[in-house]
Amino acid sequence: MASIRTTSTRQAGCMAKAEKRQKAARLPRQLVTAVRAAEEKQALDLVVLDLRKAAGFTDFFVICSGGNPRQVRAIAEHVQDALVELGVKPTHIEGADRSEWILLDYFDFIVHVFAPETRAFYALDRLWGNAERVEP
Repeated sequence: MASIRTTSTRQAGCMAKAEKRQKAARLPRQLVTAVRAAEEKQALDLVVLDLRKAAGFTDFFVICSGGNPRQVRAIAEHVQDALVELGVKPTHIEGADRSEWILLDYFDFIVHVFAPETRAFYALDRLWGNAERVEP
């Protein structure tokens, strides 16, 4: 009996991972492109939150940090450049002049690039704690 339960647990674990991969496959191409662009500039603590059940104004948040103002700007600019190649421009940009928190609004998703202190202060990860974290 114990081995059957262990096998069932293993199968459930494998199935959970498979479901996670399926969700990743259904993410919008622009969102995945934004995440990859942020990763290419070594974005720190990158998180994607699925807000479709939690908020009405956007579907996803991409939240990440840069180690210093130069990196924060570089991440935001690289995300913009990568999405321009797909023919997508942000509908709104905030904070580019200060580089503490740059917000890129692409309507279906919003990219937040933070300086570490600013991210800790606003704690969007905790504020939207009921949102599902997604693996892109």
